[in-house]
Amino acid sequence: MAEKPRLLLSSSPSIYSGMNVQRLMLYVIIALLPTSFYGVYLYGLPALTTLLVSVGSCVFFEVTFRKLTKAKQNYKDLSAIVTGILLALVLPPSTPWWMTVLGALAAIVVAKEFFGGLGYNPFNPALIGRAVLLMSFPAALTTWHKPFQAIADATTTATPLNILKLGGTLGDVAQSLGVSQPADVYLSLFLGNRAGCIGESSILLILLGGIFLLATGTIKILTPLSMILTAFIFSLILGMDPLFQILSGGLVFGAVFMATDYVSTPLTPKGKILFGVGAGIITMLIRKFGGFPEGTSYGILIMNAFTPYLNTLVTKKYGYISGRNNS
Repeated sequence: MAEKPRLLLSSSPSIYSGMNVQRLMLYVIIALLPTSFYGVYLYGLPALTTLLVSVGSCVFFEVTFRKLTKAKQNYKDLSAIVTGILLALVLPPSTPWWMTVLGALAAIVVAKEFFGGLGYNPFNPALIGRAVLLMSFPAALTTWHKPFQAIADATTTATPLNILKLGGTLGDVAQSLGVSQPADVYLSLFLGNRAGCIGESSILLILLGGIFLLATGTIKILTPLSMILTAFIFSLILGMDPLFQILSGGLVFGAVFMATDYVSTPLTPKGKILFGVGAGIITMLIRKFGGFPEGTSYGILIMNAFTPYLNTLVTKKYGYISGRNNS
């Protein structure tokens, strides 16, 4: 007697594209390499240490947690490595190693494995790790040093966003960047030679990584474009310098590498656009009225909470014909 065909049930997405998780994560790692190397170039050994500790801790916590819970090991999908790189790149280069370990613990165990592992986490793990550290150790997570100086010997400085937040002018920013004219500030920010998180300095390298991800079909342009355009328009409405706001802080890095996460962001085109719009608005509101000069992380995390609703709100109803009674 012939065996009856079996009905296989699995969670969405249910369309096979030939792209697996390991390949997706490998593409993201490749896209992150330029800005990672540049961060090490700017800040030296402390940045490299933070990257290595973050990646190693993320892999260790995932393997250990799954071993303790007797779950299937999936470290070969490279997702823990991606989380480790992303977490390191959104931290100051002077972050103590043990804080980086705690951030990795929050990112992997709390934000990812407690919810069932990759594919079930409602929030971006790397941003949860950063948010936990920022709430727990605000002084360390908002201490910045000038590039090309040994962290132990360098004097602390303010980021361009923080200079304006404290009432400074574009001329003050120019002085901190070592350029003679305020107009040169924009070029300096685009190329990347400023205090900040390890991976947010060079907008040029971030965009090159984003172009690679777009070319390989790893991400769609809808969310990054809508987030950046919304931030640009909303900064105008709030009376801020839109170009400066786009080129400063972690907005472009977050739009390219964080707001395009497969799991914690919407699936549909309309949902992706609405997600980007919401993240852009929240980011600018925090920058304008919040206590911190930067709001990209919280903008994306807050919109992560809306992702299930956005997927439901704009879900296409198959078989539905507009203008007819479909009951």
